[in-house]
Amino acid sequence: MPVDALPLEIRDVSKSFADRRALDGVSLELRAGEILGLLGPNGAGKTTLVRSVASRVVPESGTVRVLGFDAADPRARAVRGWVPQEIALYSLLSPRENLWTFGRYQGLSGEALERGIAASLDWVGLADRADDKTDKLSGGMKRRLNIAAGTIHDPRVLLLDEPTVGVDPQSRERIYAMIAELKGRGVSLLYTTHYMEEAERLCDRIAIIDHGKIIASGTKDELVTKTLGNREALTIDAGAPIGAALKEKLLQRGAAVDGTKVQLSVENPAEKIRELLGLFHSDGVPVRDLTLKSATLEQVFLQLTGRELRE
Repeated sequence: MPVDALPLEIRDVSKSFADRRALDGVSLELRAGEILGLLGPNGAGKTTLVRSVASRVVPESGTVRVLGFDAADPRARAVRGWVPQEIALYSLLSPRENLWTFGRYQGLSGEALERGIAASLDWVGLADRADDKTDKLSGGMKRRLNIAAGTIHDPRVLLLDEPTVGVDPQSRERIYAMIAELKGRGVSLLYTTHYMEEAERLCDRIAIIDHGKIIASGTKDELVTKTLGNREALTIDAGAPIGAALKEKLLQRGAAVDGTKVQLSVENPAEKIRELLGLFHSDGVPVRDLTLKSATLEQVFLQLTGRELRE
């Protein structure tokens, strides 16, 4: 293994599907022992990038290296884990049988495989359901088993593609604890999510991708400072539908309008609030609530992409 190699190094990666440019010169680094959040609207290129790192998509140009090895190198596969967004389990097999199967895919056998299965079942809290059919498990249990299947070989680099989609709050907290434990073991994680609160809570650094390009990266505080400076986040909840005329006026002032919610970043809150309340008043739209907070990661995302994360 190359000395001092980064867990993940992506350089000038491009990939097209037909006439659509999914990745356009992406460069990104994952550092040792960190969680790097990859955020972007739907269709921004997140999954294509993750699949390129997993060697399921072959870039047209650029390089992807995992601990110094080309992504397609078997030595990269041995140190890399991948948990896809879709549940990638055999529904008619039991959790134990699934882990045996995925362990064999990763080259485990004999005592090492049996130890890995037992440790994984304990880790995800499924030891008592080890021999049930997987299709009988809850959504949260399947998500945890999905993570176990991608980590049974103790990878040093892990790709987690939206691992909490569709799970209940209790299961989400369990998954957060699992991710914290992985980081504590020294695993480096590339983490995609549609939940801004997850990115703020879990990630050491964040990279924002849009239209196949990395448009910003850094810690949350760095992104806020670089993007918004000393701005604050203003949110207005209207007490009635916002008509087309008012919406256009708000958009012209840099606001994001979603139904009856208006969000924008402001440098002079008192002046801007007076101006906006005047617009609402002149259009006869009541204001139900107004909040002013320090700039958030969500505000950064809106500023950079013009869209919310779930769009």
